[in-house]
Amino acid sequence: MKRKIYEKILNWKKESNGSTALLIEGARRVGKSYIVKKFAEENYKSYILIDFSKASKSVTELFDNYLDNLDYLFTYLSQYYGVKLYERETLFIFDEIQFCPRARGAIKHLVEDKRYDYIETGSLISIRKNVKDILIPSEEEQLKMYPFDFEEFLWAMNNETLMDFIKDCYNNKKPLGQALHRKAMDYFKEYLIVGGMPQAVEAYVQTRDFEKVDRIKRNILNLYREDIRKHSEDLNLKVEQIFDTIPSQLQKHEKKFNISALDENARYRNYEGAFYWLKDACLINMAYNTTEPNIGLGQRIDSNALKCYMGDTGLLLSMTFNEKNIINEEIYKKILFDKLSFNEGMIIENVVAQMLVASNRNLYFFSRNEREDSSETMEIDFLISKDKITSKHNIIPIEVKSGERYTFTSLNKLINKYKEYIAQPIIIHPKDLKEENGILYIPLYMTPLL
Repeated sequence: MKRKIYEKILNWKKESNGSTALLIEGARRVGKSYIVKKFAEENYKSYILIDFSKASKSVTELFDNYLDNLDYLFTYLSQYYGVKLYERETLFIFDEIQFCPRARGAIKHLVEDKRYDYIETGSLISIRKNVKDILIPSEEEQLKMYPFDFEEFLWAMNNETLMDFIKDCYNNKKPLGQALHRKAMDYFKEYLIVGGMPQAVEAYVQTRDFEKVDRIKRNILNLYREDIRKHSEDLNLKVEQIFDTIPSQLQKHEKKFNISALDENARYRNYEGAFYWLKDACLINMAYNTTEPNIGLGQRIDSNALKCYMGDTGLLLSMTFNEKNIINEEIYKKILFDKLSFNEGMIIENVVAQMLVASNRNLYFFSRNEREDSSETMEIDFLISKDKITSKHNIIPIEVKSGERYTFTSLNKLINKYKEYIAQPIIIHPKDLKEENGILYIPLYMTPLL
């Protein structure tokens, strides 16, 4: 299936020309191995894929013992995997590189040798045990791989034209019109339910069977829990606690993560390592409360106030309806046709966070609670900076609305108090695009275009 990251990998090959290795990070089952293998088959004369999650000791020990004798290293790997090597036409894929930190440390020497190209894939790249005793290679470029975005989902559904039309409407600030907006929203609801994990998307494209899709998503969630128990070491109980309570935390009106829900005596500092583990595993997206809506959002954060979103909204939906081992097909159909009453706001805000992160945005929100002065109390879902910074009006506040009726009291308060900082506010909602009273209202499927 077509993925946007393929073009980025192709650009790396052309621009690097062997001067750097490429590290692709992403959650398990997000499609890293598949896309790199496909890239190798289509762009190299030969390739060797070393899966370090199951590589033999005789292979992993090569990176301890033979970095000063690369001729032997290459000869051994060529014979072991039965692949002929061609200078500048062979790619080495170091899959699940986190299981062999020494191979990652060897990248410096391998790149300097200039004979072959190297792509690494993995998650949990930055945690202490996976960088201990190695020098992080400066010859390493990094790419993040995310679940399918909405446009990739459309491609998988054999629709190559709708997103181009959506982009044109966004750029010209014009609505799609009733018929095409309804069509785009129907696709988007399917995307919400299925999510962006490749196996789930593939199953839906082939069968249109929500129960089969849900079974795949639950298998992935079980895999993640097994990873947590196996690899998070002394943090595993805290990591699993956070992971399993994400749906209940997001169901609150204010979606800030309440640490005391885990333990009434808990403090954020007690769980900081567990949050970091989940983020490094690419299982969650974290948003931080910035204390002032001005440029440099990340320089003014309240580290004790955060939101924790699932990395894939389809997985969140399967976690939310977890009374049985699998969601009944009828529940999904009722969600698809707006016939089920549930807290849809948590799902919508999660998918907006997911789309912003996939567009290389860091997540920030603005929350202030002043008991003595209600005019100072406000809650803004997301803040992003304009791409082109000017002397003022650089911050775009974003409010996410899931229903047909809503107010924007907090948005008005923010605009009045910080008018010199604020650029055009955005409301993301289920309706078509419109501009009104200085506010741009965009449909959910336009979020990646911000």
